[in-house]
Amino acid sequence: MDRFVIEGPTPLEGEIAVGGAKNAVLPLMAAALLAEGDSVIENVPDLHDVRFFMTILEGLGATCSLVDNRLVISTTGLDSCEAPYDLVRKMRASIYVLGPLLAARGRARVSLPGGCAWGPRPVNLHLEGLGALGAELELSEGYITGRCGTGDHARLRGGRFRFEPSSVGGTANVLMAAVLAEGVTELENCAVEPEVTQLAEALAAAGARIEGVGTTTLRIEGVERIDPLNHRVMADRIEAGTFMAGVAAAGGRITLLGVDTEHLRPVSAVLLDMGCEIREEGDRLTVEMDRRPRPVEVTTRPYPGFPTDMQAQVMAVCALASGTSFITETIYTDRFTHVAELQRLGADIRTDGARATVFGVQQLQGAPVMATDLRASAALVLAGVAAQGETTVNRVYHIDRGYERIETRLARLGASIRREKS
Repeated sequence: MDRFVIEGPTPLEGEIAVGGAKNAVLPLMAAALLAEGDSVIENVPDLHDVRFFMTILEGLGATCSLVDNRLVISTTGLDSCEAPYDLVRKMRASIYVLGPLLAARGRARVSLPGGCAWGPRPVNLHLEGLGALGAELELSEGYITGRCGTGDHARLRGGRFRFEPSSVGGTANVLMAAVLAEGVTELENCAVEPEVTQLAEALAAAGARIEGVGTTTLRIEGVERIDPLNHRVMADRIEAGTFMAGVAAAGGRITLLGVDTEHLRPVSAVLLDMGCEIREEGDRLTVEMDRRPRPVEVTTRPYPGFPTDMQAQVMAVCALASGTSFITETIYTDRFTHVAELQRLGADIRTDGARATVFGVQQLQGAPVMATDLRASAALVLAGVAAQGETTVNRVYHIDRGYERIETRLARLGASIRREKS
């Protein structure tokens, strides 16, 4: 297992290009299963999660090639409908293959997924939504087994389903399945996160008939086939927000290149309240901080609210604020595994259920810490850049799941950070 060794504090200065969005790439990869031929996805970050998902698709018989952030997925050799435990246990997003397999192949056997250790994140909305389209599903021995009726040409059928609560993964999975279902499907209370909207846009460009893209109500008229995907992935709003939070914590001035500033509005609003200066110019965003952060009150919400995937990073900034901040987590209510590690760096944080009270301190102090999940890892790295002395972040394979060579990119911005073998 690798670790990061960080010497702080160091302000961040310079320009950095933001990579493609992990949370947009994975459902697009699954959507390639809906078409026969070669799907091409551009601006794909070379992440552990992407490589894992390629392995899952290859286990189904697809061939995958990722070169220079260009991913080609060929489905002409698909010969399996089973995603086994040994692969699926490594990442939760593997559940995305369930809907496309049922829609395109009429059957599927997918292990219940793994992924980050925190929080109960049930797959019931995926299963209920697919059931509303006529899928016959059974849970047995840790696997989801599904089929679409009987016969060689059995298809899902259009139906109506309402997500309660709204679910990003559930919306994506059922949307993909509905594209090839017979008849019309109406989905209500859909997630409107940009990654879901991009998936719908990519499917529509390939021949799917989808109305209401970008809204909470989607109407899908099923088609018999779609063309292979040809799509460029949007910039990663969470990666961009992480670098912005790094400036808020450590100070400095950076310019992010290739971003969608609209997607960053919820994060920008919080950082503006904390005292950052933010300037937008086309797809460039500059963030500057020359003072101690001000305290804030933050509640995570579905998009366009403040993203749960930025909660840990903003908590690291709040740890250095000039007063008391309050953070309420409404999406995954036990997503506070990073609190104990931030406390090892000198943060003063108290939790009560889904609410954290952060009493800002003048200075964090370097110490050995342990990463517990993807976004917690990012928070610890940012805290280490802002802390006095040496911080060692262990188990950084978590951060490699969602950030491409983050230590190299932070070093280009002036951070003193290096990767070591444990």
